Amino acid sequence: MTSSSRREWLIPTLLILLSAVPLAAGAVRVGELAGGAQITPDNARFLASPAPVVLHIISSGLYCVLGAFQFVPGIRRRRIGWHRTAGRLLVPLGLAAALSGLWMTVFYAIPEGDTGLLTVIRLVFGTAMALSLVLGLAAVRRRDIARHGAWMIRGYAIGLGAGTQVLTHLPWTLFIGTPGEFSRAMLMGAGWVVNVAVAEWVIRGRPAGSARPRPASRVEGTR
Repeated sequence: MTSSSRREWLIPTLLILLSAVPLAAGAVRVGELAGGAQITPDNARFLASPAPVVLHIISSGLYCVLGAFQFVPGIRRRRIGWHRTAGRLLVPLGLAAALSGLWMTVFYAIPEGDTGLLTVIRLVFGTAMALSLVLGLAAVRRRDIARHGAWMIRGYAIGLGAGTQVLTHLPWTLFIGTPGEFSRAMLMGAGWVVNVAVAEWVIRGRPAGSARPRPASRVEGTR
C-alpha cells in the first residue's frame, strides 16, 4: 500500500475507531435484551419495549461503519457503483437510526437525569439528522452533487455523535466526577456540536469547483 493509499484510509479508520465504544455498548445492550437480563431502572424501558432500541443500535452501527467508507476518495472515483449502492443503503439506515432515536426520546420513560434540556437537545439533533438525509436525497435527485455531499456529511456527523460524546465525557468524569443533569446535557450536546463544526469545516474546505452541480448526463442514480 502506497503512502497515498494509506492517507486515503486514515479518515475512515479514525471514524470507525470513533464508533468503537458506542458499537461495543450497543452489542452489550442487545446481548442483555436477548439474554433476559435482570430489570433495573437503567434497562426497564428497553426490556419493556425492545424493538426501538434494537432497531436504533443495529441501524446506527451499520450507518456509522458503512458511512466511513464513503470518505475514501479512491472509492468515489474508481468504484462509483459501490459508492452509489452504499448511499442507497445509508439513507434508510440513517433515517431508521434518527427516527428510532426520536421515538425513544418521546415515548420511552426516560430515567431521572436525562429529562429536560437533554431531551430537547436529542430532539433537535435527531430531527436535524433526519432532515439532512432527506435534503441530501432530494439534492442528488436534482443532480446537485455538491449539496448532496454536504447534507450527507452533516447527517453522518450527527449520527457519529455518540462516539464524540465518549470523548467529551471522559475528561469530566476523570477530573471532576459523574456529571449532573445539566453537565451531562452540555457534554452530550458538545459531542454533536463538535461533529457539526468539523463537518462544516470539511464542507467549506472542499475545492470551489465541487460546488457546481454536475450535468445530468454524467450522473446516474443516487451516490
